[in-house]
Amino acid sequence: MPIEPPASEWILPDPSVADEYGVVGIGADLEPGTVLAAYRSGMFPMPIEGTLAWWSPDPRGVMPLAALKISRSLRRSIKRFETTIDTQFDRVIAGCADPGREGGRWITPEISGAYIRLYELGWAHSVEVWRSGSLVGGLYGIAIGGFFAGESMFHLESDASKVALVALVDQLHPRGLLDVQWQTDHLASLGAVEIPREVYLQRLSVALALPLPSVFDRR
Repeated sequence: MPIEPPASEWILPDPSVADEYGVVGIGADLEPGTVLAAYRSGMFPMPIEGTLAWWSPDPRGVMPLAALKISRSLRRSIKRFETTIDTQFDRVIAGCADPGREGGRWITPEISGAYIRLYELGWAHSVEVWRSGSLVGGLYGIAIGGFFAGESMFHLESDASKVALVALVDQLHPRGLLDVQWQTDHLASLGAVEIPREVYLQRLSVALALPLPSVFDRR
């Protein structure tokens, strides 16, 4: 089972009190106890111009596990790749943080270091996608009970990140919650939807009480 770190020294704000952009607060730290407390209360960290910010968007993007859309072309792609879990976390987060990717610029060395520490404690996880022995895509996030917070994904070959998402959903509790933070066109094409913050927090409470999928138990 994951190792519970020391509790955060910070009193975290109410996730329902956010500005129009979804920012709840600024500052604090990225210690494991702080980051886990934030996820458990419905927030996640993401810097704004170098300053650590804590977010609780309304509406919130989630991926309904029973409604993942797998097109015929994606089904063909799944057969072309192999997937693993938790074998190359450092390389996956490095791929997501590649400064050449617009979507990875927020993943600073401090953010990467924080999630690597959480991986070492058993809370952060990665899905790796391989082709001919080469890492060509993947995703990473945080698992707490039946809750999974998807943080970022990357691909070096077409459909590789989508294959990673399919592999992740296959492992999650059917009544769990897959948080994708914000709905994008890319995620919407796979079935992601937006729900009100109030509904998200209710579903989060239920998901946190579910058992951790065995694939994420690295004992």
